[in-house]
Amino acid sequence: MHSTKKMTVACLDFEGVLIPEIWKGLAQLSNIEELGLTTRDIADYDELMRYRLKICDQFNLTLRDIHMVVEQMEPLEGAFEFLTWLRKRNEVIILSDTFREFVEPLLYKLQYPTVFCHSLKLNEDLRIVDYCLRQKDQKRHAVKALRNLNYHIVAVGDSYNDISMLQEADQGIFFRPTKKITQEYPDFPVTHEYLELENILEEIANNA
Repeated sequence: MHSTKKMTVACLDFEGVLIPEIWKGLAQLSNIEELGLTTRDIADYDELMRYRLKICDQFNLTLRDIHMVVEQMEPLEGAFEFLTWLRKRNEVIILSDTFREFVEPLLYKLQYPTVFCHSLKLNEDLRIVDYCLRQKDQKRHAVKALRNLNYHIVAVGDSYNDISMLQEADQGIFFRPTKKITQEYPDFPVTHEYLELENILEEIANNA
């Protein structure tokens, strides 16, 4: 059996890498400040999501209302061009802790890339009843499974919930992270623009 060069799969975080932070956008566009809290404010993800669902319930927000807001949002400037560039070179999978039902309008604007994320439980009025995690630490598990399939994995993320994915990958790269996180994890190269990111990915591909 001949050994062949491993195919590369790029695993990208979604919010902060290709699209704006959904909850922050919701907070701004709906004028409900409380929805702008993130894991930086409430570290425990379950506690944060319970709080968000409580606020949605309090303001009688349905998925329809949320979609009306998300439809006003655009992918980050240059994200579509970057994604197109990357998809021509290797397989791309978006690994996100967002919810499929939330991001539907933005997937259309990016021509429906492959996204592994979580889902929401809705009632007949399209109010959010609960959230369903596909798997805890799903980003790391996805990267590990792809490596077990003999793929070479390059991962790109911006925040704490991406760290285990970046560590599990063959190469991890930060894109527009906070200064604090880069100081805590100095081993990952840091990029701030898509061109910088493309240059690093090209370099990795040439050295693979």
